Amino acid sequence: MPVVVVVKKSKSLGPLLYRFCYSSARVPAISASKREREFLSLLQCYDTFITCLTGPPFHFRRVETTSSDIVGHAAVNKTRVSEYLGIPYASPPVGSLRFATPEPFSSKQSFNASAYSPDCPANISPTYTFPNLTTLGQRIASKFADQAGNHTQSEDCLTLNIWTKTQFRKSRKPVLLWVHGGRFTIPGSNNPIYNGQYLADNEDVVVVTFNYRVGIFGFPGSPATTQNVGLLDQRLAVQWVHNNIAGFGGDPNRITSFGQSAGGVSADYYSFAWTADPIVHGLISHSGTALSMTPNSPEMSALYFHNVSVTLGCGGESDSQALECVRTKDFRAVLKAALLVSYAPSKALPRPVFHPTVDNKTVFADYASLGAAGKFAKLVNAPYIAGNLDYEAGYYKISAYAAKKNLTASEWDLFNLAGFTCPTGTEAANRAKYNVPVFRYRYFGTWPNLQLYPTSGAYHGSELEMVIGTAEDVSGLPNTATENAVSRYMMKAWAMFAAAPAHRLSELGWPFYEPEGTHFSAGARMDG
Repeated sequence: MPVVVVVKKSKSLGPLLYRFCYSSARVPAISASKREREFLSLLQCYDTFITCLTGPPFHFRRVETTSSDIVGHAAVNKTRVSEYLGIPYASPPVGSLRFATPEPFSSKQSFNASAYSPDCPANISPTYTFPNLTTLGQRIASKFADQAGNHTQSEDCLTLNIWTKTQFRKSRKPVLLWVHGGRFTIPGSNNPIYNGQYLADNEDVVVVTFNYRVGIFGFPGSPATTQNVGLLDQRLAVQWVHNNIAGFGGDPNRITSFGQSAGGVSADYYSFAWTADPIVHGLISHSGTALSMTPNSPEMSALYFHNVSVTLGCGGESDSQALECVRTKDFRAVLKAALLVSYAPSKALPRPVFHPTVDNKTVFADYASLGAAGKFAKLVNAPYIAGNLDYEAGYYKISAYAAKKNLTASEWDLFNLAGFTCPTGTEAANRAKYNVPVFRYRYFGTWPNLQLYPTSGAYHGSELEMVIGTAEDVSGLPNTATENAVSRYMMKAWAMFAAAPAHRLSELGWPFYEPEGTHFSAGARMDG
């Protein structure tokens, strides 16, 4: 039932406004003075009259964007939140745009943003087995790695999703822009872990997620085309959000990009690639920085692409001819050919073949030297949060087992240090060295409804449901009281970081990071 918001008493207009709000379809047919009729007409003409209602008209409001006019709907569980799904931000990267720099999308037709778009093309790994992996753990791991196999794939996938509450107020809200992980090989934004309705509802921020090209389509490696087009997709998504988010109630001058694993690496890559015009005003790297992954050399990437072209019958020609030939092949055939290319050797896990390549524009060869020299975007208002989990290996043990990798406990400790703890500490220290406000955390949370197996601990990715508020949706089980408290704290911290200058986190007891001092610990041991 519609709810009336009483702002001011009025002998003449009060009853009329009351009756108007209760009629969600039209102005009530009652006698009224000229002044009253003019007032009602204004209510009809201005979007702000919708605040009288909690019904659908608020959520179906049309938003004009550079892509097209967008129509949203109420989120399923948090109905005060407007949800806009599958908004195109780039033209479909097909034909000559396959493996190429993305181009902005524009259409004169209205777009009903009612469903996620297909995932970007990718080879989905099979479901893994692991000793003592529970049914719950299998479900969570499958969702995290997009192994369910129930999503369609298409090259027409460069879309974003927006969640916002009370989007038509005068003051603009901070924006949290999520960059998904997945080792640059796993799609996409259609994942219950990343559903932004809870974070948008709890903290009144605008949450945005998006797809970008992964694997060979995002990082083809051919010398005849632009490198790292998946990272250029990310840049175009940031530009789209900056240009359009005000229509959804967001503040284009308060955008924080946050990502996990490859998404955290992407956030750090971004700070080195776009120093002159970063657009974003804050960056958060969860379990991944530019030092966490070794990019391919141009020569190695070129060899990988050549191998694919030969498999597809496109080899033996010049680089440009091979590229044009591969562009004509069905994307499924390209994926199948890419799957045949041998992985680069690695002690713990196979390194992805088609992932970022050094081009000295979007990806650089020596981030240790660049970071030490301060060659990153220095965002002084809400600059950088970097963190990792207590036992990242708790997730990776599953895929290592599938790859028949049997590491000792000390080797797994080294894996945690080399891939996460040390890269996080180094990048945080580099920022602090140049007086950039930076915060660091280490997450220890283990919860009954997020456990993969009895000793999985605070594993890679297990903090995401806490920050985004989706643990119950993902697990199908209720949170504990302590889990809810930690989740509320983390959501508030991320929202406060996006909302205001960095010093506000001190209100939550979170000090600036000092390399010789302490960092913030989040989470709790299992309760319940």
